[in-house]
Amino acid sequence: MATVDLEVILDLNTLEQYCSAIGAGTLLKSVVLFEQLMPEYVGNLVKANDAADRDTLCSEAHKFKGAAGSVGLKRIQQIAQLLQHGEEPRWDAEHGAWVAEIVEHASADLQQLKLFLQAKA
Repeated sequence: MATVDLEVILDLNTLEQYCSAIGAGTLLKSVVLFEQLMPEYVGNLVKANDAADRDTLCSEAHKFKGAAGSVGLKRIQQIAQLLQHGEEPRWDAEHGAWVAEIVEHASADLQQLKLFLQAKA
């Protein structure tokens, strides 16, 4: 497997600040909660996309963006940021690819986050 570029996947600056402020162990507890909720978040995105429900897709992407950002999942947060703006000109052409990217990367990115925090704890 290729070397993972944590800068692409994780918001390292924010994570370092969180670890300094509350400790990696405490942050890891939040990440475990996020991990339990993530299948629902991703499932809601897929369902809304499959139903061609722009309003729900944008709303769910907004929620997921906030949740991903709160635990330092940079790539997922950035993709959800694009996805939440249904009024953007490129949204119609690209929203399906963005949902697919989230589906593709969410679990692996989350695992990298957990490994990063476990190494700090």
